[in-house]
Amino acid sequence: MRIRPFQGLRPVPELAARVASVPYDVVNTEEAAKLAEGNPHSMLRIIRPEIELPAGTDVHSDPVYARGVANLKKFQDNGTFLRESAPCLYLYRQIRQGRAQHGLAALCHVEDYDNDIIKKHEKTRPDKEDDRTRTTAELNANPEPVFLTYNDVPDLTAAADKIRKTAPLYDFTADDGVQHTLWRIADTTPWVEGFARVPVSYVADGHHRSASAARVGRERRLANPRHTGNENYNWFLCVLFPGSELTVLPYNRVVLDLNGLDAAALLDRARAIFRVTENAAPEPASPRHVSMVLGGKWYGLSWDEDPQADPVSRLDVSVLQDRLLKPVLGIDDPRTSQRIEFVGGIRGTAALQKAVDSGKAAVAFSMHPVTVGQLMAIADAGQIMPPKSTWFEPKLRSGLFIHTLD
Repeated sequence: MRIRPFQGLRPVPELAARVASVPYDVVNTEEAAKLAEGNPHSMLRIIRPEIELPAGTDVHSDPVYARGVANLKKFQDNGTFLRESAPCLYLYRQIRQGRAQHGLAALCHVEDYDNDIIKKHEKTRPDKEDDRTRTTAELNANPEPVFLTYNDVPDLTAAADKIRKTAPLYDFTADDGVQHTLWRIADTTPWVEGFARVPVSYVADGHHRSASAARVGRERRLANPRHTGNENYNWFLCVLFPGSELTVLPYNRVVLDLNGLDAAALLDRARAIFRVTENAAPEPASPRHVSMVLGGKWYGLSWDEDPQADPVSRLDVSVLQDRLLKPVLGIDDPRTSQRIEFVGGIRGTAALQKAVDSGKAAVAFSMHPVTVGQLMAIADAGQIMPPKSTWFEPKLRSGLFIHTLD
């Protein structure tokens, strides 16, 4: 792994908690507007700039990108952001429900992304990649980091322990109860040398951000006849976490109709495919178990592992899709179907129950979470996970550090 310190932008300490926001892709326009209401310093005004424009504005229109650019400049001009005095790295700690994870905020090389030293496990959607590519190019910056993970390295863990004993730049608790602490690392050599011994890393969250950063880097390389390889556009903003510290939540499924079946018929079909139990717990306790809420009641679906299956086919989300959602409920492509929705595990199983009880959905499925080890094994095999397979929590806050490309 190649990493590099950077001389980026960050909030002045007294505004850090107000600047820091959820990532662009975990809220819609209305939710972003509500979160930013009354807060002129919110990073959402840069990564979700449509919240400042008339309702109904096309989020991919020219005025939206122009407003994001204007707001990034405004945040620099009015003193919300300052420029670091010298290149540095940051240690970023998040604590949620008593569990801590520690990541290194650094730049990674676009060629490492292209050459699969930074490994991927999901496909990107063209519209979302195009949007983030234009955002990056017009802002001339990586406004949000990519969430990477790697197999634990004891020396890097020990180095993080030493940094945590020093005074932090920022330390605040967000509205969702997650504590965010950031330390500046001036002596970057041990970290650069340490990561040089890390063979690969994995995109945990941020496939569209990483794909768009690499795409901008390639475009600028081709457009620059004096390209040397040292330009800032060759690097993109990441936070790298040891895999053992991460928490993966499930990504649950909600299906809006029963594809012409009634509840009894769906149960009959399910019993022909899985072992079905009644009055199941809403959260499945182990892999190869899915909980299904149908007609106000929870059912357990379970099956035996197929030792001949590949790592992707063995995933619970794959088994559910291949055996029930596609052949029985007609969800041919979960990436494009308008009849299925996905609910992050952070919202809990009550959200699934509510969707079915209210009539918004006909049936919902509560999944057991994928492990970090499964994610790494699939990426190592060069395979792609089904869409909406993992939900990492806590999410990285946006706006605590920004990498500019000039």
